[in-house]
Amino acid sequence: MNFNIIKRVLISVTDKKGIVDFAKGLQDFNVDILSTGGTASRLRDSGIPVTDVSDYTGFPEMMDGRLKTLHPKIHGGLLALRHDEKHMNAAAQYRIDMIDMVVINLYQFENTVAKQECTLDEAYENIDIGGPAMLRAAAKNYRYVSVVTDPNDYLLILREMKESGGKVSEGTNFVLSTKAFQLTAKYDAAISNYLGRIDKEGIKKIFPDTFTVQFVKAQDLRYGENPHQQAAFYRETDQPGSAISGALQLQGKELSYNNIMDSDAAWQMVSDFDLPAAVIVKHANPCGAATSEGDIANAYEKATKTDPVSAFGGIVAVNRPIDKKAAAELSKIFLEVIIAPCFDEEAKTVFSAKKNLRLLEIPGTGVPRTGYDYRKVVGGLLVQDRDIDDFDIRNARIVTQRTPTEEEYQALNFAWKVVKHVKSNAIVYATKDQLVGVGAGQMSRVDSVKIATMKSNLPTKGCVLASDAFFPFRDGIDMAAKAGITAVIQPGGSVRDEEVIKAADEHGIAMIFTQRRHFKH
Repeated sequence: MNFNIIKRVLISVTDKKGIVDFAKGLQDFNVDILSTGGTASRLRDSGIPVTDVSDYTGFPEMMDGRLKTLHPKIHGGLLALRHDEKHMNAAAQYRIDMIDMVVINLYQFENTVAKQECTLDEAYENIDIGGPAMLRAAAKNYRYVSVVTDPNDYLLILREMKESGGKVSEGTNFVLSTKAFQLTAKYDAAISNYLGRIDKEGIKKIFPDTFTVQFVKAQDLRYGENPHQQAAFYRETDQPGSAISGALQLQGKELSYNNIMDSDAAWQMVSDFDLPAAVIVKHANPCGAATSEGDIANAYEKATKTDPVSAFGGIVAVNRPIDKKAAAELSKIFLEVIIAPCFDEEAKTVFSAKKNLRLLEIPGTGVPRTGYDYRKVVGGLLVQDRDIDDFDIRNARIVTQRTPTEEEYQALNFAWKVVKHVKSNAIVYATKDQLVGVGAGQMSRVDSVKIATMKSNLPTKGCVLASDAFFPFRDGIDMAAKAGITAVIQPGGSVRDEEVIKAADEHGIAMIFTQRRHFKH
């Protein structure tokens, strides 16, 4: 393996975390350090000898810092092929010294434009030109130049230099080069996505003209949805904290593609509840859900009663820490994954007997309230904002002769939270704190009502019904009445709304219209 000795380094960083210690480490190898602006001041104040880039190039920094590193003595020192005689002769003729390492991170463009008060002029001023240019030059010439963009790599590089006598291997340089191009791709994407949302009149649009996103591979998976499909799991580069992508796996087998899909569905659903809640998911649909004024163990026990058969082999998410009592309850049947904000030490001990059980810890509660949902189709990408429902059902329109009782309102609120997470056409039966029946993914709404009745392990009499979209005919209401449903929440908007309302009145059912739907395809 080829190694390159590091004699001269250019350091210019916005994120100065760890840079002083790194520069001191480089000093141990008698490295000459070039630097600019605030970075040079920080290093000099720490007793580290530094040469200003302007002194090195003989060309002053000007135009408010726009012009400082865009110079042949910089880019020639980065781009020259050391093995090429013509390159080295040209460098000697024009007094261009070789630069063996650059340490650079870029202006915080994304942080700048995230500010509500950010103007277009301010956004443009925070577009880094010299930084990306140097990164690209150094990364292109990786066989001879180390390009460092991540403070987490400082110790790795110093360790290798110590082991090799001040050198960095070509293999390490290749990895660093790849990271540099990944960084500049992300940086350019942030700029194009931001500017693409602004028209020539300066008016912001909801979605940009072109849309570029970057994800980082978290792990290769054993296979995809099926064993003959290959798969990997990628995280957003700026991943939200309280999400499946940020989960810490405490024990168990490696997560599968389907585990991740179902875990995400379970965590999103349980995060919608304020009270202690437990959700059981199977094939992306809830087969159990409950809240409890008491503890998580009680909530989970109630959730399993929705559909005990389907709960076997399911994925459970709770929105409170799991203690020994909850762990003992959760250990009674086979589960694939358990997700919680945290597990106490006694709970971990209980679960340790189940070696294959996956435990995922996701600190905090509540998935992000902003951001996009993506859905890939062949040849394209569907992008939408997330279905965040802050709707107060007390503001729903009462359309029947009978007004829901207080207990029915509580049950309707619970059911409305659940139905949002059920594949359409979606029907759920519920009490104020427990899911009773689920009809998911049917081609006709009346069949979803039929299945919700059929799948109800608990009594349906006195339950409420939530529908993710309007009832096109009265037959669904007639069938729900036979099951003992007393109140219904649905969007409304059918051409036969009057017929549906009349059916509810005939059965003495209270009905409210939200005028919003929750399709989930």
